[in-house]
Amino acid sequence: MRKASALSRLVASGIAPGVDPAGYVIRNPASGRDEVVLPDMRHTALLIGDSQSEPADGWPRLGLAAVGYKVHFCGFGGTGFVAANEKTGNYIDALEQGDWKLPYGAPALIVIQGGGNDAARGATDAQIEANAERLINALQERYPGATMALIGTLARGADHGGGRRTQVDALLGTLAVRHGIPFVGVGDWLTKYNLAKNLADAVHMDAAGRKTLGGLLESRLRQLRLELQPTGGTVPSAATPQVPAS
Repeated sequence: MRKASALSRLVASGIAPGVDPAGYVIRNPASGRDEVVLPDMRHTALLIGDSQSEPADGWPRLGLAAVGYKVHFCGFGGTGFVAANEKTGNYIDALEQGDWKLPYGAPALIVIQGGGNDAARGATDAQIEANAERLINALQERYPGATMALIGTLARGADHGGGRRTQVDALLGTLAVRHGIPFVGVGDWLTKYNLAKNLADAVHMDAAGRKTLGGLLESRLRQLRLELQPTGGTVPSAATPQVPAS
């Protein structure tokens, strides 16, 4: 028997025929979670992240937009794989509690960015790794077969004061390799690309720095063959993930 189309399921959920479903929130019967309907999932990247990604001109958003994606952001500043803030839980807890809503349907790409708040709050390797595993597993269960990528923790290089932030970046790179997920290591980018001068505070970039980082991310995504293909609207098989040297 042919499966019901996404539109017919939306209509069954109470959305009248002929009404644009974009923006509606519906219950996914498989997960029991509310999800948001987006207008163009074939060209959408799901971005989960912290305050580096949250602004409209956050550098992860700029990089993804530059390689063809519309971006649906899930996350909040001050959070991470372990870190929570006063309003929401960490990434996996926020997902399970419904603090933010995944998109309905399959995104063209899933990107997880973060680790800075975990580094700042003393999260251990074991805690970060355990929660990252939970999040990856939950996303792979929700979107089987989806292409996923991981962006590490923006920092100075290990020999230039990167400290725990650089260590967390390397940890996430190791985790990505274990899962066969493409990884963009950024744990030395402030030093490597002379961008410390563009810091607006201890960890966030000014507008010029965000733009530069967005361009660097664009180049890395293209190297990993993660750009959106304009003809088919799908992402090709990614390059073999590697952990960049710090």
